[in-house]
Amino acid sequence: MANSMINTEPLKLTKDDFTSDQEPRWCPGCGDYSILAQMKKVLPELGIPKEKFVFVSGIGCSSRFPYYMDTYGFHSIHGRAAVLASGVKTANPDLKVFVITGDGDALSIGGNHFIHLCRRNIDITMVLFNNRIYGLTKGQYSPTSEKGKKTKSSPWGTLEAPFNPVQMAMASGASFVGRTIDRDPKHLADMLKRAAEHKGTAFVEVYQNCNIFNDGAFAQYTEQETKGDHVLQMEEGQPFIFGKNKDKVLNWNGDHFEISAFTAEKKPENPARHNPRSGNAAMEFLLSSLTYDDQFPTPFGVFRQLEQDTFEDLLVRQIEFVKQRKGPGDLNKLLQSGDSWMVE
Repeated sequence: MANSMINTEPLKLTKDDFTSDQEPRWCPGCGDYSILAQMKKVLPELGIPKEKFVFVSGIGCSSRFPYYMDTYGFHSIHGRAAVLASGVKTANPDLKVFVITGDGDALSIGGNHFIHLCRRNIDITMVLFNNRIYGLTKGQYSPTSEKGKKTKSSPWGTLEAPFNPVQMAMASGASFVGRTIDRDPKHLADMLKRAAEHKGTAFVEVYQNCNIFNDGAFAQYTEQETKGDHVLQMEEGQPFIFGKNKDKVLNWNGDHFEISAFTAEKKPENPARHNPRSGNAAMEFLLSSLTYDDQFPTPFGVFRQLEQDTFEDLLVRQIEFVKQRKGPGDLNKLLQSGDSWMVE
């Protein structure tokens, strides 16, 4: 009788199930609110039990994120979120692990750990909030601030070329790399979901407006009068069409990209088509290099999506192989085995 009353229906989660009892503490109008809202919308769609989610962050405005998610989480130390997350995922591969970080946290003090997370292809989803400024410490320039940027720490303008996070992720070996923006919630949600569903290191750069210290940094991508000519929405299998009236196309002439007119009467004979699954690193890099080139639109969408073995799967297989060769091992025997080396 009791068994017949057991509910075998899958648990239907909603965004409310992922909303913590903590009030978000970001400046009114901050782009972080949009990312938080879309993340809570996406998680119930993944079909993963709530207790399997873990959010790990470092230090920065973005790193408050785990407090506002009703999941397991770590608010770790500056630049080390990738390390903590790697340990969590390696210790328990069944967990769904996210790293929430910022352009300073991930690319300055955390740059080394960011690189190694990508190269190992650990099944972790990293979301980088890029506002091109240090917001938490009140407006210094960051690793992604454009050259010549005048800030409190660069009153005469920065002298450094900025990092391109998308290029860094691809060069380091991430198997999924994408870019989106806070003020396009539909695209943002789609990118977060696709990254979360990918098996391997998935990196998503989110252009995120800091309306206090760097307001309008991405206005050309969000304002109606400008975004058509500045945003290239990459769609798999489709030509690189853009423009306010969808009247321009980005094409590859065998040497470099060029912009051509695109109309029903005037179409390129063999237009370049987007293929993030091709493994063509050269084309991926060329597309990402348009980021700081004012002559071309900035690409948004998925740059790379490859299927590769993950670190934790390889590790589990290696452990099983060693057990078969040498037995399960005895930790107590190892600890009591005496000195392993001697200095005479």
